[in-house]
Amino acid sequence: EEIIISVHLRAELLFDGVKDHHVTLPSQSEPWDMRQLLLWIRSNLLKERPELFVQGGTVRPGILVLINETDWELMGELEYQLQDQDNVVFISTLHGG
Repeated sequence: EEIIISVHLRAELLFDGVKDHHVTLPSQSEPWDMRQLLLWIRSNLLKERPELFVQGGTVRPGILVLINETDWELMGELEYQLQDQDNVVFISTLHGG
């Protein structure tokens, strides 16, 4: 059974200055998890300098990830299985540059 997942992504940085993205992920037989979402974002949304977002298979230090307004550390981080209509927010805690 194919699972179709639509998620709302919000990031203040990257993505050509576009903060909000409503994305429908390609259907696949396995549930989508955050690890796969990060790879998908890197391939499909990041316009430049993906290393500012993803590092070593996870978000780089200094980026807070919220899933439905809850810190992803409480949700299982990369292992969290996405649900349809999840809200995923990336907040940079680093300023300057």
